Amino acid sequence: MNANYVLLNNVEHADLKVLPGFSVALGDGAAAVLTFPTEFENIQREYPILLRKDGQTGEFQAVAILGLQKGENLFLNNDGQSDNGWAGNYVPAMVARGPFIIGFQESENGDAPEPMIYVDADSPKLCREAGTPLFREFGGNSSYLEYISGVLRTIHQGEEIGRQMFSALDEVGLIEPVSINVDLKNGDKHQLSGYYTVSEERLHSLNGESLQALNGAGYLRGVFLMLASLGNIEQLVARKNASL
Repeated sequence: MNANYVLLNNVEHADLKVLPGFSVALGDGAAAVLTFPTEFENIQREYPILLRKDGQTGEFQAVAILGLQKGENLFLNNDGQSDNGWAGNYVPAMVARGPFIIGFQESENGDAPEPMIYVDADSPKLCREAGTPLFREFGGNSSYLEYISGVLRTIHQGEEIGRQMFSALDEVGLIEPVSINVDLKNGDKHQLSGYYTVSEERLHSLNGESLQALNGAGYLRGVFLMLASLGNIEQLVARKNASL
């Protein structure tokens, strides 16, 4: 379903609320979501981070793996043990943002376009009767909308950092294809394919000048966080086995 994004404002949307939980019905059933270097510190504690190529630009993008097959999110928790339906401690920014995005509106005086918050008017997460309000009763943003603003900043800033970082890694030959084979306790087999990762072997053999350049740009820490995150594949398989 195509999104219907409109500029968020406190007049038309004064009484608009958001259902804060996560579920397949609310559109959270993706097996992988984009993630960004600005949140790698949190992501790597719970989710595997892999790379994939953008289908249109061919540029590398980072994704957090949430499931082993299409439409499967193993972090959705509908057994009542979680207040918001999410089984992880940190909710990836692309999930946490809900029906909101940052868009750019041309300024009237010819200045650079300003970032503004847009909302998908057709999102199942929106409601006027129940949920978390976006605006305070007597004016001003709610604490939830302030939180969403921070999430959107994480995405907006991370997109450009990620674009530059992955281009730099590719330029020095650190990115390689990867396929991950998974055997489940019931005998089923799954394969995560079409992804890429950082080659530890090539990283170890990289010359000092290239390493220094990556470190100086702040990318080397992101590389180590990506590699550390791969240990979460075992935990992902454990979640899948527990659901069988």
